[in-house]
Amino acid sequence: MTRQLDAELIGRLRMQVVGRHHLGETPRGGRRIDFLGDGGSFEGPRLRAQVKGGIDHMLRTGDGTMRPDVKVVLATAQGELIYLTYTGTMVGPRDVTQAAWEGRPTDPTAYTLRTTAVFETAATDYLWLNTAVCVGYGERYLKDDRSLGIQFDFYALL
Repeated sequence: MTRQLDAELIGRLRMQVVGRHHLGETPRGGRRIDFLGDGGSFEGPRLRAQVKGGIDHMLRTGDGTMRPDVKVVLATAQGELIYLTYTGTMVGPRDVTQAAWEGRPTDPTAYTLRTTAVFETAATDYLWLNTAVCVGYGERYLKDDRSLGIQFDFYALL
């Protein structure tokens, strides 16, 4: 059976890295820990929330592929908490992924950044998130203050 995947936008996540630790080359590859600051946002048709903080356990493999492993806590205006985790790959030419690894700006057209995501919550209004099968497209961007931001558009498969 062949079928095109239909999806519904959940929303756009925007965050900023506020701290970074390079652990060096481990047996699994290069390891970097990024701390994601409070104050980011998640904006979508059915979900609006603020980022309350998070962490990315980034791995860089031998071929330069970067593998984010992100955990984020979101809070709605009503104070409901939502846990978001996502993993994926950033693939591009070695010089582009090296620049990203070092925290330098990169052209979003020079790489792909794709993820699968899981939402978890006890909030009654958002229980639908617990069973959503989600994918995301991401990019790194320079904010107005010239700091580096990260954004992802997340979709639920229908």
